[in-house]
Amino acid sequence: MDSVTVEATGGRRNRPVRRSAGSQPGLKVPFIRRNIPTYDILSEENLARIEAVADRILAEIGIEFRDDPAALNLWRGAGAEIEGLRVRFPKGMLREILASAPAVFTQHARNPANNVEIGGSAVVFSPAYGSPFVMDLDKGRRYGTIEDFRNLIKLGQSSPYLHHSGGTICEPVDVPVNKRHLDMVYSHIKYSDRAFMGSVTAEERAEESIEMARILFGADFVDRNCVILGNVNVNSPLVWDGTMTKALRAYARANQAAVIVPFILGGAMGPVTSAGAIAQSLAETMAGCALTQLERKGAPVIFGNFLSSMSLRSGSPTFGTPEPAIGSMVVGQLARRLKLPLRCAGNFSNSKLPDAQAMQEGVMSMMSAVHCGANFILHSAGFVDGLLAMSYEKFVMDTDFCGALHSYLAGVVVDDNTLAMDAFEEVGPGSHFLGCAHTMRNYQTAFWDSALSDNEPFEKWSEAGSTDMAIRANLRWKKTLAEYEAPPLDVAIDEALRDYVDRMKRAKPDAWY
Repeated sequence: MDSVTVEATGGRRNRPVRRSAGSQPGLKVPFIRRNIPTYDILSEENLARIEAVADRILAEIGIEFRDDPAALNLWRGAGAEIEGLRVRFPKGMLREILASAPAVFTQHARNPANNVEIGGSAVVFSPAYGSPFVMDLDKGRRYGTIEDFRNLIKLGQSSPYLHHSGGTICEPVDVPVNKRHLDMVYSHIKYSDRAFMGSVTAEERAEESIEMARILFGADFVDRNCVILGNVNVNSPLVWDGTMTKALRAYARANQAAVIVPFILGGAMGPVTSAGAIAQSLAETMAGCALTQLERKGAPVIFGNFLSSMSLRSGSPTFGTPEPAIGSMVVGQLARRLKLPLRCAGNFSNSKLPDAQAMQEGVMSMMSAVHCGANFILHSAGFVDGLLAMSYEKFVMDTDFCGALHSYLAGVVVDDNTLAMDAFEEVGPGSHFLGCAHTMRNYQTAFWDSALSDNEPFEKWSEAGSTDMAIRANLRWKKTLAEYEAPPLDVAIDEALRDYVDRMKRAKPDAWY
């Protein structure tokens, strides 16, 4: 079966994949085509009020750009007011600059069948990002290693319900800090044939990630097409530090996409009230997105957002709570008004285990991502412990849930087949549809089939060991890794990549901080 995007606009050939990963592991789509509307929860008047506050923050308070004189020079040349490290932006300036950013772009994968579209009606699921720890039911919580990193890539590659290989799925702390990006990017290329992300922890690491993409795709192709993403964070409130802006500019300079993401915990890095935090987020994100356009006009960029809350009793961050989830709906409206692709929300949880709390919080947040119109959903799988850990079991549970979202986002198909008049004519009153021709014709694709849920009678479940979903997920990820086969990679390209990694590693001493 050819890989096609999910187009639920009529006809069986456009029906979403609904069989479980266990029954048909080869069936997948490179990305989802949304066929349900977004939720627009705020009126024009209230959106305008939030935008007005963001404009005041930008013009009256401003944003600091630290340790990056080149960024200050770009802002100076664009007409911003510079006072030391503080940059203030005349009203309308950033929106004018952002007009050159594409509303939709393609990120190419080494397997062209896995190219992803980012923006418009496209939805791309990517694994969680940035955890220093990993955990599973056998070994518990521990620091991540390069073996864990590769295992998680393999699990993602094996799922038909993820579309992107991601980036720092976990921190491989057994590799020096200044060299681990080389192993991470190589692992994404070697063990997955999907689109991937590069390093942002230093300008030279961003540039080396991009150079590896040039080895894979060719320098001319990379200059004309997006093949790698860099996820950069604002140091909220209202500070862009040089590490991030230099990485941001490196990606834009190479015509690659930066994902611009404030990280706002309400009550700590932003106001405790949602509207104020959203206004702050809008201001910070617009400034970062606009800087990519000053570096290279027309470079792809993704409008990102990470709203979360905190316990005002303890000061601990909280994830998967309702206020940031509903706030994501507003962020989606604001991003669409700017005509920029959106990264927002994800499968967030504060739970320390792959349990009911993990899935309750994850579903709360993930559904907000689906309904706010997010195009690139980072943190779609594996997120536990407030992003401090990647759970093998939750990774598998989350990818299963992502499968359900494929069907959810496809909406309801209305055509002669789905209206089923022939079934009513065959069955008539008082009978059943189990064996009718319409059921037999559609049963394989009629309903999404979870690979992990237990739908058997109690007695059969009990006789099989009375397992919960976490136990079934534990068995599932082990089986998946045992059966994993790496996608083919051109031998000459593989050798060139390994040679580059070796040369870069030899050129510098190990650094562990």
